[in-house]
Amino acid sequence: MAEDDDIPLTGRVREKLVESKQAWAREGRLLTGRSYPPGADPARERLPPGQTLVTDWPVLDLGVQPDVPREKWRLRVEGLVAAPLRLDWEAFLALPQAELVNDIHCVTQWSRYDNRWQGVRATDLLALARPKEEARFVAFTSYDGYTTNVTRADFEREEVLLAHSWSGAPLDRRHGGPVRVVIPHLYFWKSPKWVTRIELLREDRPGFWEVRGYHNRGDPWAEERYG
Repeated sequence: MAEDDDIPLTGRVREKLVESKQAWAREGRLLTGRSYPPGADPARERLPPGQTLVTDWPVLDLGVQPDVPREKWRLRVEGLVAAPLRLDWEAFLALPQAELVNDIHCVTQWSRYDNRWQGVRATDLLALARPKEEARFVAFTSYDGYTTNVTRADFEREEVLLAHSWSGAPLDRRHGGPVRVVIPHLYFWKSPKWVTRIELLREDRPGFWEVRGYHNRGDPWAEERYG
């Protein structure tokens, strides 16, 4: 949970769920052994190997759902940055807004096409924070205590968004509202819900699933489900 905000949490971590997913990693469950060659055109290879297309949007979390009122929501961007940020809801909405459409791919084998998001591009956020040259990695912390990590290069892509809306409506709590990260070219566990902190780092810091057997990068087309 955020260190300085009193945000109520509902539920508790489902330990059996965590254990079963760790077992998936040990067993290599869902792996097909098939991957696309580097540089393959996503338009021609739209569905990654081993994925099943769905039209609904499954709800997946660790069992804890923070209830974050917009007036209490805060986003910190810190670490190896020249201008650390602490944004409240009004300041976040005052940033340049973007609307992007992309596909999402969950490591549990489902994919969903043509999701329409509204929010702030990661590139615009980083332009304000001004990462230092030695910053090579990004670590995320969510209000439920969830953490994950990506490279700076993956976070700086034009299609990466901090989304507050989906399909023209505010992002609901189940799917990570008020704000979640959307990194569509990686498996969706790399797109944390309820984000509150973004750190720029010199050294990598594996997150919740990465230290439990999941791949450190998570490229769906290379089937990087597990480490």
